[in-house]
Amino acid sequence: MLSVVEKHLHVEFHRGHHLHCMVAQIPNQMESTHGMSRLIDPQEKWRQILSIFELIADGPGNLKKCHFLVLPEFAMPADRVEDALQFIGQHFRPNTVTMFGIEHINLIGYLQILERYAEDNFETLASVRKDLDSGDIAEIPVNWIITAVKESDGRLRVFLQAKSHPFVGEESLDSHHDLYRGKIAPLFRCHPACFNFMSIVCIDYIYRDLYQSNINIIIEKANEIFFQTRQRLDLLVVLECNPKPEHPAFQDVVNGFYGEYLSFTPGVRDSITIFCNTSRATSGMEGAGLSSFGKSSVIMHRNHRFEPVKYTEFVIDDFNGIPVCRLRFGSQTRLFYFNLPLFQELDPRTTRVPLKIHGIYRPAGDSWQSIDEDTAG
Repeated sequence: MLSVVEKHLHVEFHRGHHLHCMVAQIPNQMESTHGMSRLIDPQEKWRQILSIFELIADGPGNLKKCHFLVLPEFAMPADRVEDALQFIGQHFRPNTVTMFGIEHINLIGYLQILERYAEDNFETLASVRKDLDSGDIAEIPVNWIITAVKESDGRLRVFLQAKSHPFVGEESLDSHHDLYRGKIAPLFRCHPACFNFMSIVCIDYIYRDLYQSNINIIIEKANEIFFQTRQRLDLLVVLECNPKPEHPAFQDVVNGFYGEYLSFTPGVRDSITIFCNTSRATSGMEGAGLSSFGKSSVIMHRNHRFEPVKYTEFVIDDFNGIPVCRLRFGSQTRLFYFNLPLFQELDPRTTRVPLKIHGIYRPAGDSWQSIDEDTAG
């Protein structure tokens, strides 16, 4: 199971104004080589990611207000990580958080990158060194993500995290199919903004053993923060490359996370959960079969009062009757830009919808085109 460690950031979000998030639902074309999932088109994939980065850096319209940029699991070519971090450090605005998943590398390669960013990752680095010292696992694949934070003074902070779920390793007798099991998950606490968030990788959201679960550990940590400081976990981001994004196992965990069936959970009741999945054009993932990717979503407690709607690009529903409001997108390749609600407890007199979609973008050659502009044209 994960161990949640606090990481403190100097981030200055504007007081009294909501935050903005861009979710990139883009495809992965993958293949399995020696037990590793790798991108078959790394150069083309980097060009696509760079076009998203350039869109955020240019900031047309209110994209200048983007605080969170989220890309899915496996999205980044491993040999482009330094290029991505360099672009973020040079061109993104201060107070910007970028999350992205990276294709598999082996554990010794993961260690080398951890050592490069040791100052921000000393708990994870110590855990990996201990694991390497205890077994012959240097070549084991690592499914990993990065959270890159450009603080208010322009300093770039880089945090690494490995998926804790062993994936096919649980179902296979062949040790060569094992994945490395990450043990550390950062929980980011922004100062002076008083905004707390964290990210996890796909099935880590539902992973459990007989006595404990990752999500329960997160809830307990968020409750601890609440009882000590009266702050909460404001945002939980799940990076996915998931052919079954609406599997009942995910619905069950969402239900328990927001449902308060056994105990009151003030640390997470008002959390916003974002699932960022790849689009339906994804291919080459083992075990995907005829299932469909896509359907990224934003989930909040039902107290936020959304009316059900259904449009071409998104719907608002209650995720099959559980106590939440869910904004669920379609399955095509899209960029979704929306605000995160400002107030945790809504004034019962207001009729204002707490979450608004500011833009949806479709691919247009080497750039992105607003769907509203396309329709108007």
